[in-house]
Amino acid sequence: MTQQDRFDASGYTYAHEHLHIDLSSFKNNLDCRLDQYELICDEMKTLVSLGVRNIVEMTNRYMGRNPQFMLDLMRDSGINVIASTGYYQSAFFPQHVAHTTARQLADEMIAEIEQGIDATTLKAGVIGEIGSSKGVITPDEEKIFHAAAIAHLETGRPVSTHTSLGTMGLEQLTLLKKQGVDAERVVIGHCDLRDNLDNILRMIEQGAYIQFDTIGKNDYYPDEKRIAMLQTLAQRGLLNRVMLSMDITRRSHLKANGGNGFEYLISTFVPMLSHAGLTQIEIDLMLRDNPAVFFK
Repeated sequence: MTQQDRFDASGYTYAHEHLHIDLSSFKNNLDCRLDQYELICDEMKTLVSLGVRNIVEMTNRYMGRNPQFMLDLMRDSGINVIASTGYYQSAFFPQHVAHTTARQLADEMIAEIEQGIDATTLKAGVIGEIGSSKGVITPDEEKIFHAAAIAHLETGRPVSTHTSLGTMGLEQLTLLKKQGVDAERVVIGHCDLRDNLDNILRMIEQGAYIQFDTIGKNDYYPDEKRIAMLQTLAQRGLLNRVMLSMDITRRSHLKANGGNGFEYLISTFVPMLSHAGLTQIEIDLMLRDNPAVFFK
């Protein structure tokens, strides 16, 4: 049985994904309940055949996480899953966050890292996705960032964030650094949802990792622009701070349901990168080497 201390560095890693997530009640949309086991298992088998070894599963407790689902997927498909612990963003926080201290919230995260999730053998290997709202970090979100920092400092597990439409990444990094977190142990998520190069450069300059993790979501931001930003980062020798993923969250994202499917990143986007002039070494850096350093 695979756990967070057995990261497989031999292959590719999707750095920010969801295998079982249920935000349907919040969004009043059944499509936001990603739970179709056989379809997802088939897609994981395909990824394994394409050289993918690890999925970093960013669904935390209050997003519809299902640890047994992940354990079953590992057994049946051969993929390795890195589970997460934390809180998403204010709109999705349970009521107790408002009257719980950062220390108490951190203790919840630490227990899931050290003891296991929901009485299963699966332990969290990453603190995430720790989120902020669009254009603002609310007081409760700030408390969660403080809790994440405490949990990181006591366990050594890295912190992976959610930015709403690519906003507040620098502010997230500043918050975590103020709490004593080394920027090299932080990855700022969803940096590929807007024209964001200046902020990306500033975050990398401070030592943080950044993610282009909504690949294929062209209705938010076209892949052609993602590739243009990656070309610029490649020219500046900065791809050693970039990781890639798709952030699949809906039933309609699965291939059998008419979506791109998880394999789009490998089967479609990687050839686009090659066509744009990125080398195999640079592609391997983002998909294999950087995640191995960050998550291992």
